[in-house]
Amino acid sequence: MKVRHREPTDLPVVKAFLADNHSTRVARLGRMAHPLDHPALLAETDDGTFAGLLTYVPDPDDGSCEILTLHAVNQWQGAGTALISAVERVAAEQGIRRLWLITTNDNVDALRFYQRRGFRIADIRVGGVDECRARLKPEIPEIGDYGIPIRDEIILEKEVAAH
Repeated sequence: MKVRHREPTDLPVVKAFLADNHSTRVARLGRMAHPLDHPALLAETDDGTFAGLLTYVPDPDDGSCEILTLHAVNQWQGAGTALISAVERVAAEQGIRRLWLITTNDNVDALRFYQRRGFRIADIRVGGVDECRARLKPEIPEIGDYGIPIRDEIILEKEVAAH
């Protein structure tokens, strides 16, 4: 699996992929973000086939970097892991020491994935998704993965090792 920074020529594929994953707009922490406005890393198989995308929001002033979106074309193929490793390297090169992200209470697969890669639950915003659904993004479904009602935002974080 190879990972590279998004190039301008990638825009059509990236736009379509974000749309397919309901991620052209991301509501979290009571605010809206647009992944296309932020840096992105693309995962590709050895033959150059698009395999996944991670968008991120570095904030060198507070020493953190938010993983805004992360989606793989196919689970269990290594794209997500490769993208996490790559964003850690990018963060370390920029002197950033904390990676963080938000997922929802229903996303048990993401909770498993991130915790296995060293992320820890740092906070829970009870009712955070309900707030975003009411104020910012009404298309957020009420029921998510495994029939679990989507209500809360779970913030995960990981310390970035210096490179």
